Amino acid sequence: MNLAVFRDIVVNGEPIPSTAIAAEAQNHSAPRNKPGVAWRKAAQALIIRALLLQEALRRGLTAEPEELSPGRVETEEEALIRVLLDEALKIEPVSEAAVHAEWARRPERYRSPPLWDVSHILCACDPRDEAARTAAEARAKTLLTRLDGDAKGFAEVARESDCGSKTAGGHLGQFGPGDTVPEFEAAIRDLPEGGVSPAPVLSRHGWHILRLNAIAPGQVLPYDTVRPRIAEALEKAAWARASRDFVARLSDEAEISGASLAPV
Repeated sequence: MNLAVFRDIVVNGEPIPSTAIAAEAQNHSAPRNKPGVAWRKAAQALIIRALLLQEALRRGLTAEPEELSPGRVETEEEALIRVLLDEALKIEPVSEAAVHAEWARRPERYRSPPLWDVSHILCACDPRDEAARTAAEARAKTLLTRLDGDAKGFAEVARESDCGSKTAGGHLGQFGPGDTVPEFEAAIRDLPEGGVSPAPVLSRHGWHILRLNAIAPGQVLPYDTVRPRIAEALEKAAWARASRDFVARLSDEAEISGASLAPV
């Protein structure tokens, strides 16, 4: 990235070096071949940090870094920003009425995880080995053309699977979200009940032909069960709104050159 094409950024007389923005940009996503998007996101993040630290200094705040997790302790700047936000943001407790109203808006959103009953045929390979991957894919495609689409036909072809489940017609049993590799789960979610994957699916284990035998949709959970989750979500949303408003006020009162906090 050519740092010379970007203007210097100054927040209330405090410069933010291009090198700092370039380093921060590594933490922000951007469309391919558009590094300027990551740069602007990084610049905004550092502008906000500068505004918050300047406000903490203005208020004469001090803070002791806290342990966030085993082996992870706040930096002094993170601690100062935490103390500032704790002092500046006044969040009203979420009322029972607000929690209930959010739940009542669409109770069907709050369900137990679904269960999928799945069978598969595995053509095993190491995906990192190009030759093995190509050969296994060709074999999987050949097997796929032999399927009738029904469970009996699938079980017959599954005898040629490289998975131990071949003795049970490829049947893997039931599992839910997070019980298998992500690429496997994503493909299952796209299948209708009784459907077979239209093309082999690659995972770290090789190529899979998948069949969704049945699905048990998650059950709608009672209000008392989901109430803590809803209350927490509403509290986080209120905190996020308050913090955005606080930063906006600091920005309105600040002198910022070289960038803005306008949405990227």
